[in-house]
Amino acid sequence: MTKFSHLLPAAALAALALLGTASHAAPPLALAGYTDAAGAITVLHEGNSADPYFAMQALLLAHDNGVDVSVPAAKFADWLAPRQKPDGTFDRFCREAGGPWVSCKAADADDSLLAMWMRLLETMPAQLQKTPVWLKSHATSKAALAHLFQPSRGVYMVSPLVLHGLFMDNLEVWSLKAQQKQAGQSGEAGKLAQAIQATFWNPVDKRFLVSTQLEQRSLQAAFYPHHVAQIFPLLVDFPLLPEAAGPYYRKWMTAHRAEWLSQGKADYPWGLLAVLALRQNDAASARCWLREAAPLRHSARWAVTDEVSFQIVTGKGIKPAAPDADCG
Repeated sequence: MTKFSHLLPAAALAALALLGTASHAAPPLALAGYTDAAGAITVLHEGNSADPYFAMQALLLAHDNGVDVSVPAAKFADWLAPRQKPDGTFDRFCREAGGPWVSCKAADADDSLLAMWMRLLETMPAQLQKTPVWLKSHATSKAALAHLFQPSRGVYMVSPLVLHGLFMDNLEVWSLKAQQKQAGQSGEAGKLAQAIQATFWNPVDKRFLVSTQLEQRSLQAAFYPHHVAQIFPLLVDFPLLPEAAGPYYRKWMTAHRAEWLSQGKADYPWGLLAVLALRQNDAASARCWLREAAPLRHSARWAVTDEVSFQIVTGKGIKPAAPDADCG
């Protein structure tokens, strides 16, 4: 038992162990070209940029969909924990070809990053319990996230310097609280869910707002963040939707599928949504995504999250849609 073990109660650690135990048959995540010997995970294949947000998004997506991430997740945690800043936040990292990783940019959002980091560590409870650096980082992250809580609204702010709340960030925090509640460690998930719904649901337009900023209400809706924000609750199994998940998903796909499938022409192809399609028993949309996006694999428009999505989708036996299939 380490000197930090009191930071996570024994009962919670035991429950988390059950949550974090992967099936012995789980396929391993293959990240060749996206990770180095030290454990850093790059945004792009053979890239020189390591953004912890994308790395954790990819690892958690794989973990949540039955892929064994134990090896790359542990190596990544060993790499990132010593790079946490004293205030608990994380930077993004860059390197010259073959050189060392150095901090080069601040994170886009501290609240979601801290929550995802804690959630990732909690998927490895046995290692967390016996790794002092991880436990200290978990405790530091918990305190840093608490400082971002805005009592007046009951949601979390982006960072100590960005004093508004973002809908999708708060869903990431809620996902952490929900995992902790499932492990018997926290009763905060329900309160946060209610606060998110009260803060971000716009009953007039019947849409979720992307931010607490008043000016965002007048912005023209774009695929990201506005349309993605409407489907994002399904990615984390957020319960407070205006209708059942199935009809809600189908309405979004009817309105935005063609726009989603064309994203790879100028941006990343949003593989996350292909994984969601499979979870919603919509194999046709997953096949369409493979047809449109797979040619981008390992290119400058293929992020590590897309690679993980590709492995999940193809691992389920999904093949690309036929050239003449209707993917509109």
